[in-house]
Amino acid sequence: MNKIELKANLHGLIDQIDSMSILKEYYNELKSILSSNKTSVWDTLSEEQKKEVLLSFEESENDDNLLDNDEVMNKYKEWL
Repeated sequence: MNKIELKANLHGLIDQIDSMSILKEYYNELKSILSSNKTSVWDTLSEEQKKEVLLSFEESENDDNLLDNDEVMNKYKEWL
């Protein structure tokens, strides 16, 4: 995925959000990231780690790859 595709995908995701509170949260988070001079976690990742994160994101777009929250919570109940 190149920069243009990524931006288009981000715009598409934002366009799907109807909740004003969620939009405000994302706006404030992005504004904070852009105005921050701190190194982001993303910048500390290796290229391989970044590829894995992006691959995970792409895989999450397919509903067949997702698990129900209750299923996950039951599976890892002992850890919580």
